[in-house]
Amino acid sequence: MEAKKNPDLDLNRNGILYFSLGLCIMLFITYGLLNFKTYDVDDSISEILEINQETEEDIPLLNINTPPPPPPPPTAAPEVIVIVEDVDEVEETVIESTETSQEDEIEERELFVDEVEVEELEEDIEVPFAVIENVPVFPGCTGRNNDELKKCFQDKTTQHIIDNFKYPETALELGIDGRVYVMFVVDSKGNISSIRSRGPNKLLEKEAERIISLLPKMQPGKQRGIAVNVPYSVPINFILEN
Repeated sequence: MEAKKNPDLDLNRNGILYFSLGLCIMLFITYGLLNFKTYDVDDSISEILEINQETEEDIPLLNINTPPPPPPPPTAAPEVIVIVEDVDEVEETVIESTETSQEDEIEERELFVDEVEVEELEEDIEVPFAVIENVPVFPGCTGRNNDELKKCFQDKTTQHIIDNFKYPETALELGIDGRVYVMFVVDSKGNISSIRSRGPNKLLEKEAERIISLLPKMQPGKQRGIAVNVPYSVPINFILEN
């Protein structure tokens, strides 16, 4: 049986190859179209260039008659140095040494010294109340020995506090109470000095210092027959009664 078509002229024989080749060409064209970019033309540059070209003009040169520079100052003539012979005689000063040698004799001088007055400085010596040989004597106290005078001093001080005690009104209104320790010194002249206090409130401390400042002048305490400062402390209780 004879074939109807010539196998050499069969168009479907290379169809797959042609299809693949065409597909590749189309993909390449599509990729090129997708990546194709366009840019806007910047007209401002051309406008600037055109403006600059239009504004260029020939600037005429102006001839200004400027005055000539001043002439340089005249140079001074060099000074003429005249050599003069030294005729005057100059006396040289001789510097003598002020140091003495062993050969120099020392002049004997008599010195007279006036009498020097020596002032005795009073030293502030403090002796505690507990160990003082002779305690300060409160006015009105009498005793045969130092212990009796100590007891009288303490009793008189306590009675003085009771007689002059006054509760601060502000502390009463605020309900402030407590114990205040007052320290003072009976100095070598019998005066009350160096009053200090320590308590729960400034109002109470101020009142305690006021009471102690009213103590009378006393006979000063003595240690080995010399008047000395004697520190003393006493507590004052501020109690609110309901």
